[in-house]
Amino acid sequence: MIRVLLADDDAMLRVGVAAILGSDPGIEVVAEAGDGAQAVDLARRHRPDVVLLDVRMPTMDGLEAAAELRRAAPEVAVVVLTTFDEDDYVARALDEGAAGFLLKAADPRELIIAVRAVAGGAAYLSPRIAHRMITGFRTGLPARRRAASDRVGVLTPRETEVLGLVGQGLANQAVAARLHLSEGTVKAHVSTILARLGVRNRVQAAILAYEAGLVEQA
Repeated sequence: MIRVLLADDDAMLRVGVAAILGSDPGIEVVAEAGDGAQAVDLARRHRPDVVLLDVRMPTMDGLEAAAELRRAAPEVAVVVLTTFDEDDYVARALDEGAAGFLLKAADPRELIIAVRAVAGGAAYLSPRIAHRMITGFRTGLPARRRAASDRVGVLTPRETEVLGLVGQGLANQAVAARLHLSEGTVKAHVSTILARLGVRNRVQAAILAYEAGLVEQA
């Protein structure tokens, strides 16, 4: 069962999102919050697998809450669920450790896909945002590829393989099956990769894998 905490200052929207998630027998909404500070407090108490955060909330907004959750409950996967898809919001969310970024206008099925993806250790970006990011990366990619390749060069061959598969969006279980490793071994590799590359989460690692050309090679 995937345990989810939902944070949004719009009570009606929380009802709708909870209903969507509740339609999946493998997902349970364990708590709801009306602002970021309450979300952090409830996450400490309930220890959910996934926290869905709106960006604009009173007291503490979703991006501040994501940063606090990274410190208070680093094992929790954060998905930003918002109306706003400005590049600054996306960049800040990923920088604060969010594992996903989803638009409220998305198909309801996408919400369930995103929750299941991040709960399984993968990352998830709304297709519209992912397309825009990839388009932006292609501008000036050669220079970034050289810089990314230098950064990735500190990894062992096995770690590089794992990073390439993470760049394809595979969760730990899928990476383990592909490389004939235990899931625990893959988790250990991912932790080491994040530390060696100086990135905070799988999304940033996946971006670096793409820039280094590992996704095309994987």
